[in-house]
Amino acid sequence: MIANDDTNVFYRNPFSSYPTVSRGEGIYLFDEKGKRYIDACGGAVVSALGHSVPEVVEAMKAQLDSVEFAHTSQFTNPSQEELAKLITDRSPGGLNHAYFVSGGSEAVESAMKLARAYWVQMGRPDKWMVIGREQSYHGNTLGALAAGGNRWRRAIYEPMLFKAPRVVPCSCYRCPFDKDPAHCSIECADDLERAILEAGPEKVAAFIAEPIVGATAGALVPHENYFHRIREICDKYDVLFIADEVMTGLGRCGSWFAIRQFGVVPDMLCLAKGLAAGYVPIGATLVHDRIVDTFHNRRHIFQHGHTYMGHPLATAAGAAVIRFMDKHKLVERSRVLGEELLTRLKKALHDHPHVGDIRGRGLFVGIEFVADRASKAPFEPELAFHRVLRDLAFRNGLIIYPMGGTIDGRRGDHTLIAPPFVITRAQIGRLVELLVRSIDAAVESVRPKAAP
Repeated sequence: MIANDDTNVFYRNPFSSYPTVSRGEGIYLFDEKGKRYIDACGGAVVSALGHSVPEVVEAMKAQLDSVEFAHTSQFTNPSQEELAKLITDRSPGGLNHAYFVSGGSEAVESAMKLARAYWVQMGRPDKWMVIGREQSYHGNTLGALAAGGNRWRRAIYEPMLFKAPRVVPCSCYRCPFDKDPAHCSIECADDLERAILEAGPEKVAAFIAEPIVGATAGALVPHENYFHRIREICDKYDVLFIADEVMTGLGRCGSWFAIRQFGVVPDMLCLAKGLAAGYVPIGATLVHDRIVDTFHNRRHIFQHGHTYMGHPLATAAGAAVIRFMDKHKLVERSRVLGEELLTRLKKALHDHPHVGDIRGRGLFVGIEFVADRASKAPFEPELAFHRVLRDLAFRNGLIIYPMGGTIDGRRGDHTLIAPPFVITRAQIGRLVELLVRSIDAAVESVRPKAAP
């Protein structure tokens, strides 16, 4: 454990102390004292393959033996070419071009800027605005943050963010229109049309959404027809649809891309996190043929770029990850074991008075917590239930990904469970056991104490 007085690192939370990680193996991480932790969230939904996979490490070593860096304004490299083909061969139809960057925020920024550049090439320079949803998160750079709708993350940067209307969340558990999935008309999707008309269709370049909402809402799965309606509205008003699959992509939800499960094809798709499974930072924006063809046919370049885009080491790691996933059928494994994880969690917590909803697809599961199950009333934000749960779980040797502000950026608590795809059934059992123990301890910790 390193105290803040003994380090030169500027930590993301300078008021916490962190144990030093010493090694990883499969679904486990170990600290410097030898304590073992189940990495039940893959860090931040990153470590899809688990830790210390020899095939990925060897591929990275082999790349370093060849060349470590060559700028993409001067060279391409075999690893970049291979990874682009591996990804696009598995992508929804027409997304045949990969623009490599260093992470999720860069992937989203690239998509947003490309949407703007596309409409300029098309002779419609007034189209610049990107519309997102409330309770969404697409990255920490200013453009990505502006497109997102998480109030807590945006708060102090609000004067620096572009203004645009936002769309209501697609939450069936807390429907903003007080409907149930069997009897709704997908009013949450129709709200996009309202937002486009409010802004003026001539100004709206793109709409961005996660197929299954991750960090800000806890594996929130939309109505089965939601994205069909979104695609119709985007096409009606000449708005590009950007699917943010930074969390959900590359097998996490039981298919190579989560958007496939809803039967639509976006114009762009953003990837990161699981793309190289944490072995090295990388992201990608997949781009539809019709957008790329516009630039090629008009002989224009995309005026945008990052120093480390298409980095040979990063793309070599990404290619090795996809080959490993194919060899061991890990996308199918994510689907099958995800169903088992969801079943076990529902069995263990189905009547828990402080568990409101359990949801997700594949090995991407969210649990929403409530103070009162009948009314769905959340815990008071001041209790910080999600942080209490995180700390108690960590003490129990379980790493989870909790978040507060699930409902509106301030109220509501949830946690994501997103373990590596190599997890076993026995390890799922242990994960659930430790999680239930931690939830019970967290509830006890925030419960008002009786007066002596």
